[in-house]
Amino acid sequence: MLRIDYSNCFSSRVGDHGLDPDLLAPGSEAHAAGAALTRKLASTKGTGWERWRLLHENPMRAEHIEGVESVTARCRGEFDNMVVLGIGGSALGNIALQAALNPPTYNLLPRGLRPGPRMFVVDNVDPSNFGAVLRFCESSEGGLKRTLFNVISKSGETAETASQFMVIRDLLKRAIGPGYTSNVVAITDPAKGTMRQICDAEGFATLPVPDGVGGRFSVLSPVGLFSAAMCGIDINALLDGAAAMDVHCTKPDLHANPAAILATLLVTLGTRKGKTNHVMMPYANSLYLLADWYRQLWAESLGKKFDRTGNTVYAGFTPIKALGTTDQHSQVQLYREGPNDKAFALVEVESFESSNPTIPGDIKIPTGLGVDAITYLEGKSMTELLNAEKRATEYALVESQRPNFTITFPTIDAHHVGQFIYLWEMVTAYAGLMLGIDAYDQPAVETGKVATFGLMGRSGFQKHKDAVDRTLTTTGAVWKA
Repeated sequence: MLRIDYSNCFSSRVGDHGLDPDLLAPGSEAHAAGAALTRKLASTKGTGWERWRLLHENPMRAEHIEGVESVTARCRGEFDNMVVLGIGGSALGNIALQAALNPPTYNLLPRGLRPGPRMFVVDNVDPSNFGAVLRFCESSEGGLKRTLFNVISKSGETAETASQFMVIRDLLKRAIGPGYTSNVVAITDPAKGTMRQICDAEGFATLPVPDGVGGRFSVLSPVGLFSAAMCGIDINALLDGAAAMDVHCTKPDLHANPAAILATLLVTLGTRKGKTNHVMMPYANSLYLLADWYRQLWAESLGKKFDRTGNTVYAGFTPIKALGTTDQHSQVQLYREGPNDKAFALVEVESFESSNPTIPGDIKIPTGLGVDAITYLEGKSMTELLNAEKRATEYALVESQRPNFTITFPTIDAHHVGQFIYLWEMVTAYAGLMLGIDAYDQPAVETGKVATFGLMGRSGFQKHKDAVDRTLTTTGAVWKA
C-alpha cells in the first residue's frame, strides 16, 4: 500500500508556515468536517459526474475489461505502431501509464522484447510533431498497414482530435483502401455525438467513454485501459489498486482516510497559510508524467471563478511538476528562498526492482576508483543515493519552513499506480467540496473552444470570431526587428 508521511505540514516542523498539529485531532472542526464530507460523498457515489468512482467495481469494471480485452485480442500481433489521438484527459492518462509501467526505451525495443506495438500519443496539432510521427509510421516496416490509430473523443467535435482524425482517415484510405477501417479503434460516446455517427457509418471498432466520467477522471476507463492493455500493462492490477485505495478513502475517521487528510492539509494550507502553489516532485523518472496528469486534474477541477451558490471566489491552486533529483539543480533554490507560497508533495520509491523483464532493477556503484572525494559512493546503490537526495531535500525544505509531505511507493507496478490515481481523484473530490465549487465542470475552457470554432469558420460561430477580432486586432504594443 502507498504510505503518506505528512509530519512536515505542521507548525512543529515548519513554524508559522505550518498548520496546528491538533488540526486533525478527534473532536476538531476539521475532523468533524471530514466525516461529514465522507458521508456526503457516500451519498453521491455513482451519480452525475461521479460515475468514475464505479470504474473499479462490477458491473462497469467487467463490461469495460471484456470490451477492452476483446478489441485488444483482435488487434494483438497485427500492428507494429499504435498512435493515440486525443488531448487533455484523453491523452495525459495514457502517457502517464505508459511512462510509469513500461521502460523509457519501450519504442526502441525489438518486436520480440515489446509486449505490444510502439506507442505514440499525439496530443497537439503541432504540424511538425504530428507529421514526424506519421512519417515514421509510413516509413517503418509494414507502413500504415501495420499502424493502429486509437481516436479518443467523446463528442468528436474537439478541434484538435477531429483534425487529426481527418488527416489519418485520408491517409489510410489512400494507403490501404476499403479495408482501412480495421486500422482505427475509436473510444467515444456509446450512443450519440458526431464521432458516434462517424463510427456507425464507417464501421470502426469502438469502446465507450462512459456517461458521467469526465476526461480528467477517465484514465481507469477504456480511455486509458485500451492503450495500456495493447502495450502489455496489467489493467486488472490497475483497477485492483483503485479498489484497494477506495476502501480507505471512504472511511469516516479522518486519520484513516488518506484522501480526506491530503485534501484537508492542502486546502487549509492554501486558504489559511497562502500556500497556493502545489508542487508534485517524484523521485523517479517513470512517475514524472503522473505529475502531468495530476496537474490537469488539480487545475481544471479546482480553478473556478464561482462557487456553487454563484458567488465570485476565484478558487483553486496552481499545480507545478518537478523531478527529483533533476530539479534540485534547477528549482530548489527558488523553492527554498523564493516566496513561501508553496506546498510540496514529494514522491519516493522504496524499491526499483520490477517484475517487467525490460525494466532494469537497482544499479550498484562500483568500488576501486580510488578517489578520496567520492569514495563515500562506492558500494552504494543508486536507489540509496536517490532516496538520500530526496530525504536531504525534504530536510532542506523543512529548514526553510516550507510545508511538504511524502508519498512512498513500495515499488512501481500497476497496482500501486492504480492506488495513486484513485487517491488523487478522491483528494480532488474532497477538495472541491471543501472549496464549495463544482469540481467537474470547466466553463472557462469553453471560451477558447468557441473562439477557435469562429476563427476556423465553423457555421454559427461568426460572432465569436468578431469578438476576437475586435479585441486583438486593434493597434497594440508590438516589438519587431
